[in-house]
Amino acid sequence: MRRLISKLANSSIIEGDFDYHLLRASMVIIFLFFGYQKWFEYEAQVLVPYISNGPLTAWMYPVFGIRGASWFLGVSEWTIALLLFLGFWSKELGALGALGSVITFLATATIIPFMPDGWAPSAGGFPAMTGNVPFLMKDIVLLAVSVHLFKEDVLRSAEETEPTIGVYRVPAFDLRRHNPEGWPLH
Repeated sequence: MRRLISKLANSSIIEGDFDYHLLRASMVIIFLFFGYQKWFEYEAQVLVPYISNGPLTAWMYPVFGIRGASWFLGVSEWTIALLLFLGFWSKELGALGALGSVITFLATATIIPFMPDGWAPSAGGFPAMTGNVPFLMKDIVLLAVSVHLFKEDVLRSAEETEPTIGVYRVPAFDLRRHNPEGWPLH
């Protein structure tokens, strides 16, 4: 087992950016597919209990109506997908897409405590999920992925914009990279 771990630890998958690119690609696919659904009546109706019970989403129905709210979400999700996709080349656009993703999953995660019949009384209630709550729980992980992508894009964007003197890059001093053990620096 140690030999396998040693080989894996030195592989390009572990040392490179494979995980970062995989997370980005996954988020692009998620936003494309979920955004696509929003253009159809069946999805507009499926969203009613989610949007109407969300403290950060309930405003959409009075403003846009049921179909309009679904279309608004579809446009938003496709815009985020595009920005995340462009993040493969532009970390600034990637950061903007990741920020949109963070906002999206914050909004959907806040629905969880307010979802009617979300906890099974027959199993003692919370934390026994039922109804629409299990579907929303994935958004906790997607929120974490979004925060990670946002952090990485901001850091990578900052590295791309380090000052230069002539043709020489002047690296910015990053305490986290120069003090990985987290020792107090005062």
